[in-house]
Formats: sequence, structure tokens, C-alpha cells
Amino acid sequence: MTDHNLVSIDLAKTVFQVCRFADDNKILSNRRISRRKLHQEMAQLSPSTVVMEACYSAHYWGRTFEQYGHTVKLVPAQHVKPFVRGNKNDANDAIAIGEASLRPNMKFVRVKSVEQQDIQSLHKIRERFVSHRTRISNQTRGLLSEYGLIATPGFKALKTLIQEALESDALTVVFREEIASVYEELLDLDERLKRVNNKLKALAEHYPICRLLMTIPGIGVINATAIYAAIGDGKQFATARDFAVWMGLTPRHYASGTKSTTGKITKRGNRYLRKQLVHGARALMNRSKGKKDNLSVWINTIKERRGLHKACVALAHKLARIIWAVLSRGEEFKLQRIEA
Repeated sequence: MTDHNLVSIDLAKTVFQVCRFADDNKILSNRRISRRKLHQEMAQLSPSTVVMEACYSAHYWGRTFEQYGHTVKLVPAQHVKPFVRGNKNDANDAIAIGEASLRPNMKFVRVKSVEQQDIQSLHKIRERFVSHRTRISNQTRGLLSEYGLIATPGFKALKTLIQEALESDALTVVFREEIASVYEELLDLDERLKRVNNKLKALAEHYPICRLLMTIPGIGVINATAIYAAIGDGKQFATARDFAVWMGLTPRHYASGTKSTTGKITKRGNRYLRKQLVHGARALMNRSKGKKDNLSVWINTIKERRGLHKACVALAHKLARIIWAVLSRGEEFKLQRIEA
């Protein structure tokens, strides 16, 4: 079968819509294939360009199709929707994916390696543990406050308060049993979280890209592994601005005629990675007081001029550009001290 030029696939769990395009971009076929037959179907096709939405299981199928000799391109899902014509169904979705991939300025998502997906999975599991622990902690603080027991901020302070409450007579027998159960749950979550953090630390020390990223101030184990899982070596971005735009850290721009305005950051792209980078920027900002290197001087200047929160986002934007520069050059980041 050599009459096709492009193959677009609408992914699902059990059935897949496979649409083949000719050299002149006319539709040759658009049919449904079961999951069991998809491997055989794609293995028999001559090497061609295969396009899919960057969504559920796309990276797995991308790696599989690349083994068959195909060139795989993943289209961001938000760029496919405008091309859907008529009713929403698998056949129209497959056509829309193919047409969206033909746009000259389309930016595709790179297929992740198994190693990147391992790290990404660990981060998602870690985020669930953190979120669950936070919910339980907040509820426990509220319940204990009804008995006049108040803890200072922090997980360690909460554990100390629960221990003291269990050993005192401030709680009834009924409530003490439930708080003891909650305490065991918190300790279990804490142990699970530590185990995931240790795995991420070992992986960060194993991969050269992660070690390179950790030379940047504000980039530790969590941020380094999250960045590697998301973009790999970063070669899909032509400039530092492209990476910052993808992160959603650049101002929203609106222009019409002679009027041009900028607003708040766009918040596009990877939400988790942007959040972690802002946290890293906030930690770096707290450590920059009184330092005389060029980055710390810049941080303190913009903080004084724009305030804490805006300066924190601006620093996250700057860190994104530094990350791209470090990855593109393959060199460690070095601070330059400003002589008085």
C-alpha cells in the first residue's frame, strides 16, 4: 500500500479511526479499526507520516509506530478542534487531525521516551500524595481547632500537635480513635511521598540533562526531573522565548490596527511545570537577599520596583530562558559576581 502520503489516527481505548490521505491531500479511506488489528495495519503500511492528537496513549503509540519506520507527529489537541467540520464523531476528528497537521506553522509535540514517561508518572503520583496529604492536614487542623488545639503552619507542627492531643485528655475517647487513624494515614502518605522523592533524586543524579539543569539556581531535583520529563533536551524550541511562551509565562498580547496592549501572563502550556518553576523562583528570591551576583542583583531590583508576586513570576520567566540556554549550549550555569 503505497498510495498514501499521510495517515491520521483518532485514538481511543478499543477502536481507532484511521484516515489515509493521498499526495494531493485527498482522502483515500477513513475507517474504523480495532485495537487488536491496529498493530498489524500500521506494520503493513509503507513508511509515511503518522499524525495523532497529543493526548491519552499518544506517546505509547508514537513509539510503536516509529519502530515500524513511520515518522510520527503529535498535534496539540487545542489546534485540532477548529478543523472539525460537521458533527463530532471519530471520522470527522481523524480528518481534522490530518488537516491540522498540514498547517505550515503548526508546532508539534515530541514523542516522549519511556524514561521520560517514567519520570512524568512519578511526578503525577507525587502530586496526588501531596494533594491528599494537604487535604487531610487542613481538615484535621479544622477539627482540632474545635477542641481548642491550634498548630503553627507546617506538617511537622501538625504531627507534633496530634501526638500531644493523643497523649492528653483534651479529646474524648470517640474522637481520639479517629484522630489516631488519621495520624496513621498521614504518616503512611508521608512515607510514600519520601519514597517517590528518593526515586526522583536517584533519577536526577543518573541523567546528565537533570544534573545540568540543577546547576541553575532555583532548579532542584523536582524541577529538573519535571523539565526533563516534559521537554527532554529542549531542541523542539528554536529560541528561549519559544520555551517561555510554551510555559505560559509571557504576557498576553492584543493588537488591532494602531492599538497594541499587553496584559497578564497567558498561563498556556504545562500547568504543573509552570507552578513548580514559580515555586522554585519564590525559593530563589528568598535566598537572594544581600547577595552580589548578577542574578541576585536583578532579582532584588525587580522586587523593589514591581513587588514580590510580580517579581516572582518575572523570575520564573527568566529561569525558563536560562533553562533553554543551558540545554541548547550543554554548559553548566555559572553566576557572575558584580564587583563593587
